[in-house]
Amino acid sequence: MTIVNHDSSQIVSTAVIQGIATELPGDLYVPPGALRVFLETFEGPLDLLLYLIQRQNLNILDIPIAEITRQYMQYIELMGELHLDLAAEYLVMAAILTEIKSQLLLPVHDETDDTAVDPRTRLIKQLQEYAIYKKAAQDLEKYPQIGRDIFVVNLDMVEIPREIVIPQVNWEDLLTAMQDVMMRATFFSSHQILREPLSVRERMTFILDSLKNNRCIDFTHLFTLTEGRSGVVVTVLAMLELTKESLVQIVQLQPFGTIQIISLT
Repeated sequence: MTIVNHDSSQIVSTAVIQGIATELPGDLYVPPGALRVFLETFEGPLDLLLYLIQRQNLNILDIPIAEITRQYMQYIELMGELHLDLAAEYLVMAAILTEIKSQLLLPVHDETDDTAVDPRTRLIKQLQEYAIYKKAAQDLEKYPQIGRDIFVVNLDMVEIPREIVIPQVNWEDLLTAMQDVMMRATFFSSHQILREPLSVRERMTFILDSLKNNRCIDFTHLFTLTEGRSGVVVTVLAMLELTKESLVQIVQLQPFGTIQIISLT
């Protein structure tokens, strides 16, 4: 409900319903203090103090104690008017702010003394730590919670009565079935033959040994066709590796002529 004062002699009451302002009847009597709304809720005196600082975008490291103390005391008085139960911590914080304010008002005898401790230091440290934990709590609040966003479903398992029929199996029939299974398993046995892996290093040794007896060998004489494609690839890689190490030379004396491998050692 919103109270709008147009002049000193007339008070018009309006209510906002679904975003539409509706004027209330003029003869509607609302007793004084019948409806009071206190929007801000605080978790403690530090929360209230942090709210006052953040609302005015103040630097937490340079708190204007006089102004913050005045606003803090206004909220304390408002809570008293609304008949809210004030915890002792709120009154203790008010006393701390008053003490800090009084210490700041005391004259400093030696202006060159840099060792003087700012009376706001301890309060600033408490506010910084509280702001960190409050931010962490707000971040955790965004995650789904059981009982608020996620609800665990508990279902009672219905016991379905059933009868377990144990078949009567003859011992001889069981042995006969087992023998039949063992016989069928032999039909699916497999024999795997694995090829020996081809090595480029071994093929390089083979080429060098072949070149010891004959310094020049035709390119095609170094291949073993029974090894298939993998043998051809390994042999070519071995030739290229020997050429790279300057142990052999691959030459072709004329176009479309026979390619030969010549030993350089």
